[in-house]
Amino acid sequence: MDTEHFHRRRLPHLYYNEGIYFVTYRLFGSIPQNKLDKLQNEINSAEDEEQKRVFKKYDALLDKAENQVFHLKNPLIAEACKNSIMFFDKKDIDVICYCIMPNHVHLAFELLTKIKLVGDIMASIKRYSAKSANEILNTKGKFWQEESFDRLVRDEKELYNIIKYVLLNPVNAGLVEDYKDWKYTYCKKEYLVL
Repeated sequence: MDTEHFHRRRLPHLYYNEGIYFVTYRLFGSIPQNKLDKLQNEINSAEDEEQKRVFKKYDALLDKAENQVFHLKNPLIAEACKNSIMFFDKKDIDVICYCIMPNHVHLAFELLTKIKLVGDIMASIKRYSAKSANEILNTKGKFWQEESFDRLVRDEKELYNIIKYVLLNPVNAGLVEDYKDWKYTYCKKEYLVL
């Protein structure tokens, strides 16, 4: 790993200018604030080994249907989200897999550039799709939650588990029986694990 960049907002972010990353980003207002605050306290006290457990709780909140917005159910918005991800494929990132759920997105990619940081690339992806979505909805304002959950993938086993997790997310959320039936799931052929 070349250059390390660390910053903390509500979540800690450790970026290198190379590597494979797993990112989850969600719609603004997709988790009730009181539940988010409780989860934030767990994140702040979690050790590295405990982060997976906390992330599963976070993702379970996203998959529940209480007090949430689901703009990504709209095919036009989901398509704009897909296009915003794939615009950067083979330029700044190599997209490994993604799943666009009704209120959040899971994305795994490898950095191709040593110039842009993960946070900068994600800001561009989110900005493009937010602009398109707000035009479709005829609204203004926040579309995505500012901060994303991101993790540097440590090894091949972790990448395998992440890809499996991403592909099976719509199945585990009860939206389809077979991951192939979810229209907005993608995995590069050489990484397909199911």
